[in-house]
Amino acid sequence: MRLDHDFTVPAPVSEAWQVLLDVPRIAPCMPGATLSEFDGETFTGTVKVKLGPVSLTYRGSGRFVETDEAARRVVIEASGKESRGSGTARATVTATLVAEDESTTRVDVGTDLTVTGRPAQFGRGMLSDVGARLIGQFADCLARTLAGEDTAASGGAAGAEKGAAESTPAPAASEEEPPSGAEQPARGGENEAGKEAEREVQPIDLFEVTGVREKARKAAPYALASAAAGAVLYLIRRRRRNR
Repeated sequence: MRLDHDFTVPAPVSEAWQVLLDVPRIAPCMPGATLSEFDGETFTGTVKVKLGPVSLTYRGSGRFVETDEAARRVVIEASGKESRGSGTARATVTATLVAEDESTTRVDVGTDLTVTGRPAQFGRGMLSDVGARLIGQFADCLARTLAGEDTAASGGAAGAEKGAAESTPAPAASEEEPPSGAEQPARGGENEAGKEAEREVQPIDLFEVTGVREKARKAAPYALASAAAGAVLYLIRRRRRNR
């Protein structure tokens, strides 16, 4: 089936292009997904999905088939299989970036999707709705990430300028090594790797996304009323027969 969606990125098209090709950077924004490996062209990972009380984990891989910077177009092929089942998912995703203005980029996404197994019970319309909601979550996360990085960069630059302005020559004693028990500055790269490794990935709850759970909750009183009415009618008919 063919699914078409779009979202916007709060960044110039040249920056958005670099960001969307940086898989490790955007992977935490992908709902239910965990990136295992990426070599610049191919990647492997997992995607967690929930169908009510049933949890599914897809293990798969993908690769960049085309990266046309001049046309701002990228094509990705990906496939996965249930780790404890026979369900499969295969997709070819084509994303095209269009500059809306100097600071905003629209990303048009076309997906050719094939799904087998339990998620296939959702029809094309519902899967399209699921895709739209997940892409919306991805876009919101990406916008927050970009905004946070811009704020951090501005704050870091301001702090560096302030520190340089207020700095004074250090006394000779400052050249001595700090006491062995003194806390050493943490290395940013190691901390970030640790945080990513510890990140708890929440599965994509398809019942939640599609509203099936909410519809069932709203329908429950009517279902109970119907069942009660049916029971009453059954008892009335039974009494009439026994007379």
